[in-house]
Amino acid sequence: MSFWNAFKRTSLFHFIYRLKFLVRAYHFLVAFLGALIYWFPSREIFVIGVTGTKGKTTVLEVLRAMLKEKGAKVALASSLYFAFGNEEEKNLTNNTMPGRMFIQKFLRRAVREKCEYALIEVTSEGIMMSRHRFIRWRMGVLTNLAPEHIEAHGSFENYRAAKLKFLEKTIKSGGKVFLNADDDSEKFFTTALEKSGVIYFSKDGVKEVLAHIDKNSFLLSSVFLVENLAAAAVVARTLGVTEIEIKRVAENFLGLPGRMEVVLEKPFRVIVDYAHTPDSLQKVYSSLGRSAGKLICVLGSAGGGRDKWKRSKMGEVAERFCSEIVLTNEDPYDDDPAHILRDIAGGIKTKKVFNILDRRGAIEKAVGLAQYGDTVVITGKGSEPFIHIACGKRIPWSDVQVAKETIHSLLAKKEV
Repeated sequence: MSFWNAFKRTSLFHFIYRLKFLVRAYHFLVAFLGALIYWFPSREIFVIGVTGTKGKTTVLEVLRAMLKEKGAKVALASSLYFAFGNEEEKNLTNNTMPGRMFIQKFLRRAVREKCEYALIEVTSEGIMMSRHRFIRWRMGVLTNLAPEHIEAHGSFENYRAAKLKFLEKTIKSGGKVFLNADDDSEKFFTTALEKSGVIYFSKDGVKEVLAHIDKNSFLLSSVFLVENLAAAAVVARTLGVTEIEIKRVAENFLGLPGRMEVVLEKPFRVIVDYAHTPDSLQKVYSSLGRSAGKLICVLGSAGGGRDKWKRSKMGEVAERFCSEIVLTNEDPYDDDPAHILRDIAGGIKTKKVFNILDRRGAIEKAVGLAQYGDTVVITGKGSEPFIHIACGKRIPWSDVQVAKETIHSLLAKKEV
């Protein structure tokens, strides 16, 4: 008998299992109470959820713009904003998908404000905590799938299963599910959902749109942004948005704070992006192409207490693409920041690495290394307003602001 099988027969295992059941029951109960208190508001509004490893926020923002172009009033709950029509407020909850009471309150306010659509960013951990329950999802979009939150879920299979729960819930609510035909996960979800209520999207679906917009459009700057456009466009078409309206949004979309945000264009480029997984990091670096010149990369790992597996993988990605690598603090929580940096450096075998724990100092170092035509890429925080450290404390922060201050200081010294 294996150790695991033997352990499952012990009283300790059964105690832990019952405790886990109680935690799940608690989350379920709070979800129900939230819906009850706000009297099931999703019955009165068209709710669309977007999930996936990457691109959720951008898909929601592009879709929101398309629906607004159609003339609809839209509510939005994303990692960046809570919005009701044109009224926006920053998401300072530290949760991409806030708690059950919050979401039901958000939906009730959306109904009260006479919004026609409510767009919600749906996360795997939120699903695990029943935050998707007691909501009538009319549409569910899966952008893509790559390993993330593995330690929280126990395995990639469990992480994937959480996404599947949301899509199944959408179909049970009588809604439609949208899958990315270009993503490796498509076959798994198609099989699991038995093609019931499934609609597919791909980059090919927006070729006509891309052919008629300015070649300098932000949405043309990388492959994964084109995928985001494809996801938003297929949902918008289903909801009656015209091709002219879709093209107009694609032409005028300027991006989101902290998502491939260009802080400086010349004499060298400085870009801030949220990329915080090996897969998203690779996509950011590869999207910049040869025109980026020498890549000078500032990165850490938002893995304090979790997702330790990805640290060395991120180092491997940085080694493949970056000419200069500056490792720095990100969100260590209760972990030793120096230990996190050592873990990332373990994936870097040949390139020289600068270990600078102070994030401001790391950005100053990277900008100082840049020459004409180079690109400084600062990843991990995006537009997040805090660095999370030990004992639940947090430090106000902005990668973009610090980058701007550093650039201003550097250029002022050169003029002197």
